[in-house]
Amino acid sequence: MRFEAEVRAAIEVARGAFTTGDVPIGAVVYAPDGSVLASARNAREELGDPTAHAEVLALRAAARVHGDGWRLDGCTLAVTVEPCTMCAGALVLSRVSRVVFGAWEPRTGAVGSLWDVVRDPRLNHRPEVYGGVLEGECAGLLADFFGGHRAHLRE
Repeated sequence: MRFEAEVRAAIEVARGAFTTGDVPIGAVVYAPDGSVLASARNAREELGDPTAHAEVLALRAAARVHGDGWRLDGCTLAVTVEPCTMCAGALVLSRVSRVVFGAWEPRTGAVGSLWDVVRDPRLNHRPEVYGGVLEGECAGLLADFFGGHRAHLRE
């Protein structure tokens, strides 16, 4: 399947969140030539920042090194879970060319599930979308986290 390596890299980044108590979501931004510009994992709990989603942190870091200011034209963002509305808006505003994600998120997803922010024809930029890449592995990370979290709450 296309983009498996990119999502697999995001899965590895996501695993780091297990040590911080954050939901294990990882994101990697790739330059147009396929090299890694930046990666990040969720850090809301760790940083006490409601905007510290993996996608936002990775986009910020990638913009610092990409060389075209805030524009990430030609870049790909790979993330383990379908982005929320905040992250989908950030993807559009950063001009990312494509977003690739693993698990669909029917409760909060804004790239096709609940909403489809990134492909809204009223916006001036619409990235390509590839969803469901390594979906089972990505969903498994969340199931492991929330299963452990619920078990901890029962103790």
